[in-house]
Amino acid sequence: MKKFYLSIMTIALVFVIASCGRENEPVRKELPAVSVNVQQVEGSSTSKYVTASGKIEAENSVNISTRMMGYITSFNVKIGQKVKQGQLLATINSTDLLAKKAQVEASINQATTAYNSAKRDYDRYVILFNQKSATQKELDDITTHLEMTKASMEVAKQMRNEVMAQFAYTNITAPLSGVVTGTFAKAGDMANPGMPLMSIENDSKLQAVLMVSESDIANIRQGISVNVNVKSLNKTVNGKVVEVSTSAKNTGGQYIVKVNLDKNDFSILSGMFVNAIFQVEKSNSTQKDIVLLPQEAIVNQGQLQGVYVINENQTAILRWLRLGKSYGEQVEVLSGLSVGEKYIVSADGRLFNGSRVSVK
Repeated sequence: MKKFYLSIMTIALVFVIASCGRENEPVRKELPAVSVNVQQVEGSSTSKYVTASGKIEAENSVNISTRMMGYITSFNVKIGQKVKQGQLLATINSTDLLAKKAQVEASINQATTAYNSAKRDYDRYVILFNQKSATQKELDDITTHLEMTKASMEVAKQMRNEVMAQFAYTNITAPLSGVVTGTFAKAGDMANPGMPLMSIENDSKLQAVLMVSESDIANIRQGISVNVNVKSLNKTVNGKVVEVSTSAKNTGGQYIVKVNLDKNDFSILSGMFVNAIFQVEKSNSTQKDIVLLPQEAIVNQGQLQGVYVINENQTAILRWLRLGKSYGEQVEVLSGLSVGEKYIVSADGRLFNGSRVSVK
């Protein structure tokens, strides 16, 4: 009997606990639907686009070196310094040249003295020849001697010109106005002929140097417009093709194309990497339809990229994608989305996976 009453009490206690649990259970509130803008995926042809990558370079840049060997006595510039054309940049010890100059000056004096002496002898022999006191052979010999001394004097003068020209390579001046982008020596180092001492770039005119594949180079022409996107700045500038290489012998199958930028943006620096889009009439490559999405529709979460799609229940579902090349404001979808599906471009509220939506 006691066991019977104990069982009844146990069952009653279970019902009480269950009813209390239901009373404390929170009431779920239905969130309002988020108003969204939706587009349908359509295939787009890549035949009008040619993409390439490269980097920014200065249109005018030089590596400065010297023809002289000697110790650098002064080095007056540093990286990032602005210089003007003709400004003194560095000097090289010119003791050897000074000694050679002294030797040449002595040779000139010697040759000049010999010439003056030969000229006086020639004048006397001309007078004697006119007086029938000297033979024709004697006059010819003295004339030859005069010409030889004159030639020796001219040789000495040209040697002096050579020495003076070499002095220009001991005083290194800027061949153009710009910014020092690199220094490869310092005061006290030994300068060798052909060894670069520094590099200067004129940053007032920049250009993009791009590498174009062999399948696309036939579509690139001088003068066509190009959209150049600077990766690090996320900035796009316009430009025009000014040079097109016709050989890939030294560039590993890639053809060099140079594009002058239309405007001078001082935030864009030489050496920055860029992506470029050429708008061409047609492409020699096989034409194919691809899926393109606007950049604003892409959702980034860490290293993952995706887009919100809408199912038949008007619910937003986050779909992860594998993306490819960028074409201006659009990006290629390699996998994860098919033609005909609807995706969310923008929303008036915060979206999450599974949120209800209403299409505008």
